[in-house]
Amino acid sequence: MENYKNDLYDIIIQGGQSNAEGCGGGFVTDQYIPSENILYMNNDLTISIAEERIWDGNKINDFSLSFAREYIKSGKLETGRKILIIRSAVGGTGWADHRWGMTEDLYLKMMEMIKASLELNPENKLVAFIWHQGETDAGSPRDTHYNHLKELVESVRNVYKYPGLPFIAGDFVHEWKNENLAVTEPVIQAIKDVCNDIGNAAFVETSELHSNNQDTGNGDIIHFSREALNQLGVKYFNAFAKI
Repeated sequence: MENYKNDLYDIIIQGGQSNAEGCGGGFVTDQYIPSENILYMNNDLTISIAEERIWDGNKINDFSLSFAREYIKSGKLETGRKILIIRSAVGGTGWADHRWGMTEDLYLKMMEMIKASLELNPENKLVAFIWHQGETDAGSPRDTHYNHLKELVESVRNVYKYPGLPFIAGDFVHEWKNENLAVTEPVIQAIKDVCNDIGNAAFVETSELHSNNQDTGNGDIIHFSREALNQLGVKYFNAFAKI
């Protein structure tokens, strides 16, 4: 990371599971073009140019890219600064499988990544925490998910002394959610309630956003498509801009 110590970063934390990690395939109307102003911090603490992943020869989107692009278009990125996206989301994970608790691996890794990014330069700053998760925890009681998520967000804010750090979360893919309402509604209610209760937070609705199945016919109804993830990042940014 020596080459990046002289850069100044607005840091976006991206956490959660597969829809945050990014599994969206298919067409896209506004393709993401990699930029030296938007970088990833990866799981091994390396830093690289942010770009869509290649999976089975196809580009796979994640919503942090369109969020970051909107952040720059809005004028929020000051001259001489860059965006660093903390890529801490891992597919198929939650509290139910003991990955995001306060003593568990993904939480600890996320906190390590945040610490490393802030230590690169004393003028680096956290600007947003964008989160998408809950599919793995479908079936958990509302109060259980509420307590876990609230504790996670508050710990990031408290440990790094950003009490007002904006937090944005969103609804599931509706094609999948509507087939599993009994187990998904308590989790979504918990996420909405956390966003309502902790301050400087917002919940993003996703009813019009397509699944991979809807855009490609591949049978994958749980993941947002590539186009939908572009739209989701814009929706997350618009919610962030109102906080």
